[in-house]
Amino acid sequence: MEKYRRIFTIVLDSLGIGAMDNAADYGDVGTDTLGHIDERMESFHIPNLAKMGIANLHPLIHAEPAEKPLAYYTELNEASTGKDTMTGHWEMMGLHITKPFQTFTEHGFPKELIEELEKRTGHKIVGNKSASGTEILDEYGEHEIATGDMIVYTSADSVLQICGNEETFGLDELYRCCEIARELTMRDEWKVGRVIARPYVGRKKGEFKRTPNRHDYALKPYGPTALDALKTAGYDVISIGKIKDIFDGEGITEAYKSQSSVHGMEQTIEVMDKDFHGLCFVNLVDFDALWGHRRDPIGYGKEIERFDEKLQIVLSKLKEDDLLILTADHGNDPTYTGTDHTKEKVPFLAYSPSMSGSGRIPSEDTFAVIGATITDNFGVTMPEGTIGKSILQELK
Repeated sequence: MEKYRRIFTIVLDSLGIGAMDNAADYGDVGTDTLGHIDERMESFHIPNLAKMGIANLHPLIHAEPAEKPLAYYTELNEASTGKDTMTGHWEMMGLHITKPFQTFTEHGFPKELIEELEKRTGHKIVGNKSASGTEILDEYGEHEIATGDMIVYTSADSVLQICGNEETFGLDELYRCCEIARELTMRDEWKVGRVIARPYVGRKKGEFKRTPNRHDYALKPYGPTALDALKTAGYDVISIGKIKDIFDGEGITEAYKSQSSVHGMEQTIEVMDKDFHGLCFVNLVDFDALWGHRRDPIGYGKEIERFDEKLQIVLSKLKEDDLLILTADHGNDPTYTGTDHTKEKVPFLAYSPSMSGSGRIPSEDTFAVIGATITDNFGVTMPEGTIGKSILQELK
């Protein structure tokens, strides 16, 4: 018999809580996304996260541990190899990734790939480096409009991104080029997790703006996940933010694109008014994309404060048979060197108004306890070949 009719799993993208034991293998010794943000903030107003138990889980300068925390809490360690978005989310839903996705952060894409992409698309390529989406447009947007050349760039994630001006390059042409790039990057040595179409408008530096017509060409998960199991069993699987893109639509029954993390929380609050039966899976990407990669601890801290304001509404709207899970997919310490993700433990906080207890539960060696716990609640068997054990019985 199921304990919860609706489960809301919200991923605070990149909110790690300290280096994993194997962080040295990734060059990430001493990283601590949440802790270092807390140290840099003059004030850090997160009363709802504190009420749930975040300061009980991770000591903070600006928040006292709750005397009686609302939630059960622990840290999760990543079993998979890698520290990217897809690996983290796929593991949450049961997949064990032993071969990391290719990244090209240091030197851009290989000459052979660029030449083949130029030949197949008919466009000369400019950029070919790791950059933020706004910076690359300021650098090459006017050039692309004037010449028809194509802006290609990457980031710390396993992605190949192509920019196209909607008026001069055209959306159809941008999507065509991205489909070619996706085909080429299926080769093992070039295999990236996602090819992303990045359309924009504007005619000169300082005025370029990305549009909502972004499209992700993702790899399909290597096998069925908890999401597939839930959908097959007839449960709702609602995606908010980039969850649908991360899983290439697999196992999703309904999806909402978010314009920002605040918007993603507003969409979650709207979904709470729906009478659905199953999982609402939310990714809040701004922590990572706007602040972590750009090494802005103050911006990151203020984003957490904005989240905390919306969290108050979520907590007030939870029904007796709802379960809220807060977690993350990797770290991205904004005080660390470079712009890459960081190999960190992630928080797990679980709360329902029906719970009679709360407090620390044992740490786990995989993110996959999340998917296993969700499927266990609905009496659904995890797909063959997946990892993770349910901790549903510990959430009393």
